[in-house]
Amino acid sequence: MRVRFGVDALSTLPDELDQIGLQRVLVICSPDQKAMGTRVAEALGDRSVGVLPEAVMHVPAEVAHRASAEAARVGADGCVAVGGGSAIGLGKAIALEHGLPIVAVPTTYAGSEMTPVWGLTTDGLKTTGRDPRVLPRSVVYDPALTATLPVAMSVTSGINAMAHAVEALYAPDATPIISLMAEDGVRALATALPAIAADSSDLSARSEALYGSWLCGACLGATTMSLHHKLCHSLGGTLNLPHAQTHTVVLPHALAFNQPAAAGATAALSRALGGAADPAARLWELAGELGAPRSLAELGAQESDLDRIADEVTSRPYGNPRPVTYNDVRGLLQAAWAGKPPTANPLR
Repeated sequence: MRVRFGVDALSTLPDELDQIGLQRVLVICSPDQKAMGTRVAEALGDRSVGVLPEAVMHVPAEVAHRASAEAARVGADGCVAVGGGSAIGLGKAIALEHGLPIVAVPTTYAGSEMTPVWGLTTDGLKTTGRDPRVLPRSVVYDPALTATLPVAMSVTSGINAMAHAVEALYAPDATPIISLMAEDGVRALATALPAIAADSSDLSARSEALYGSWLCGACLGATTMSLHHKLCHSLGGTLNLPHAQTHTVVLPHALAFNQPAAAGATAALSRALGGAADPAARLWELAGELGAPRSLAELGAQESDLDRIADEVTSRPYGNPRPVTYNDVRGLLQAAWAGKPPTANPLR
């Protein structure tokens, strides 16, 4: 894949279409990004065959089917996905159905643009998979496009990106290069987010955050997801909780559970977080300092939901630094639901 990075990189979008040979692209965005999608479509002139502002969280299967049908109806030969994980996820659903190339123009720090991972939600169950067809052929990172992202969403989107790097550090298929990228991605975001909270128009901070999200997204694309992502996929798909906010709440608790079995990852995160002795606790503190949510209850989860989420998360095995039991997950969820500080669960 190709990556363009820098302020005003959006102006290079026609060149990226030329590189791939695209002449009829469907622009995809979420309803609240329709103005941005329209701006991109107008810049492409007659190479745009329309704007589809229907991307929503967790890519419901029915939305994916409608979008795939629309791409076929207008004769699109590719998609330009403008926005965050929802828009890029919908582009991936179309790519999965029709094999159309994607050009991604991220406006958040989600990182989905750097992965071959797709996700679809059907009847409250979120299914994910990997397929090289859904990896964008080109990504255009323009920090100026993130300058209007509200501070609250910038913070949760950035912590969501950090979660990708955290799990990459203790993934069963971690590599030295990916670990270097993960550590620097967390460092970049941990540095940039407070600066963005202080001045949301600071393009230097916005550039640093987008750089961090690029690294963190690439880490997610190169490694196997573990407990944290299983928890968030279940909470999001089953309860329809907001994606980035859910990652923000869950990450310190999942990390606290895994830290005793992941010394190397803990050391890397300590360096990335300014020498923090307990990275999980530092991430929880950082979320609070930046005004981010720290409980599942405030996101709309009910305490009565936690049993079935724990069942789902422990129903199938997956790679994780330490074994995962129902009681472990249920206790972790309880703390996350109540907004309590993360606590270490010692190895037995």
